[in-house]
Amino acid sequence: MRRIASILIGVFLCESAWATVTIAVVKIAETKVAIHYDATGESQLVRAFALDVTVTGGTIVGIADYAVGDDNNGYGIFPANFSRYITVNPTTGLVDSWDDPNYTPVAPPDTPGALGGLGTNGITIEMGSLYDTNAPAKTGVLCTITVSAGTTKLCVNGNAIRGNIVMEDGSERMPAETCYHIDGDCFPRTARYAIQYADWVMYGKPKCWCNAASISTPPEDISCTTTMNYTAGDYQCDGDANTDCENPFFKWRVSASDLRLVIANWKKPIATANPCADIKHDSESPIFKWRVSASDLARLISDWKKGHPQLPGNCPREDKYR
Repeated sequence: MRRIASILIGVFLCESAWATVTIAVVKIAETKVAIHYDATGESQLVRAFALDVTVTGGTIVGIADYAVGDDNNGYGIFPANFSRYITVNPTTGLVDSWDDPNYTPVAPPDTPGALGGLGTNGITIEMGSLYDTNAPAKTGVLCTITVSAGTTKLCVNGNAIRGNIVMEDGSERMPAETCYHIDGDCFPRTARYAIQYADWVMYGKPKCWCNAASISTPPEDISCTTTMNYTAGDYQCDGDANTDCENPFFKWRVSASDLRLVIANWKKPIATANPCADIKHDSESPIFKWRVSASDLARLISDWKKGHPQLPGNCPREDKYR
């Protein structure tokens, strides 16, 4: 078996690279989520993770369901806490016991670049692998996170100071931010969006009003370079009513299928309109309260046959409700 000390030498000495390791957040209970990783696009395994987990509107109260120790098909080496709670046998060079309850993936807040820890709105987790034969899989669950009641959103980012994601060869991967709305709301619930939020709820909380970043495990490609259709509405408020790419060469976000959807829902109220056709997210007649009418058509026309990067995208945006 490799000696434990080997993982502490150079595990966070790495060079930058674009992300080919993805992180996803999956809700498994009312206030509990699982942090998933996927490195199937890599030719090598991940050696270690350094991630920041933050929440909005609440605190992080617990972490569980993580591997502990070496040679266990997982990431049970926690560099920030190893020297504090684990003793290496000077004769064998191995660890006799991994049972200290303080030995967790949460980096202490007094370590460089670490967040506040359990009981605050952010933790930094560090998890590494050490194995002879029982290597971790290229995809799996790192841990579960429990948050307090009232938490609205949880986000995971790489911690650059502590290494982001480190591969077996020492190179670094920088994961894209991934967020999940704990309360199921992917549309902003703020004073600025109060009217639109109420309408979104009446529609049944359609995902086409939400940008991909606010939806758990969103599609990665919002520019249509590899995918042609998806649910999230990165360009819906720009006129992409059908939330698709309509031309494989030009990759238009706003074109014929969007116009057809708008026409099919023309002058319908919120009770019968397709919410994706409601481009402006507003009611245009104080009497009839049409959801799809002239202003939606005007925006569709203004963005006709445009795509990424001609459109701002990332709907809903603060500049859309003035």
